[in-house]
Amino acid sequence: MRLLLLSNSAAPGQGFLEHAASALGPFLDGVRRLVFVPFALADHDGYTAVVAGALAPYGVEVTGAHRGRPEDLLDSAGAVFVGGGNTFRLLRELYARDLVRSLRERIADGLRYAGSSAGTNVACPTIRTTNDMPIVRPPTFDALGLVPFQLNPHYLDPDPASTHMGETREERLLQFLEEDDVPVLGLREGTWLERDGDRLALGGAAAGARLFRRGRAPAEVPTGADLGELLREPGGGPGRATAR
Repeated sequence: MRLLLLSNSAAPGQGFLEHAASALGPFLDGVRRLVFVPFALADHDGYTAVVAGALAPYGVEVTGAHRGRPEDLLDSAGAVFVGGGNTFRLLRELYARDLVRSLRERIADGLRYAGSSAGTNVACPTIRTTNDMPIVRPPTFDALGLVPFQLNPHYLDPDPASTHMGETREERLLQFLEEDDVPVLGLREGTWLERDGDRLALGGAAAGARLFRRGRAPAEVPTGADLGELLREPGGGPGRATAR
């Protein structure tokens, strides 16, 4: 299984996906056709055009998943990229178009999977650690389960100088762990996970990530860290989060 799970697709002062060029180059090596899944945003054509422009320097032909029967498009592709936006809307459309089943099958057969933001959320067992509002209702929160743990893209550290009185991201994730015994990795901006078979590594910005586990203090994860142990977490498939 080959995965590239980005916290974000845009960075200040850089073009779309430009900050992740060092990871995209190897990931797309040998890929000639890629299917882009634009369903997290409403403008499917416009979103697909942005991604096609960003990936043109890699020599990759990009086709939007809305432009044909998704199963047929996936059969002729070497990779799929699922873009960010609203995670609830994305998951609803994946189920409506029978893409959850199709993606699981194709990825198990070697189709490379890249996601950013919402596209990273749906690679988890469920979408219950997304930051998004539920603007639509998907049939379930169960997602693709390409990794057996949860991710929180766009992770923000608590700001002691902030006047915001709502929960911090850390508090929200600790509340999740009160109900579910599943590790959560908070991906700070500019970071990503790369999976190649049983190997899993944190890449990108020097800020690194933050790992949350029930019953333990949150731990810092430096960029470059080997996170293969997270792939061996028990009970990490869709719908298998262990409630207390």
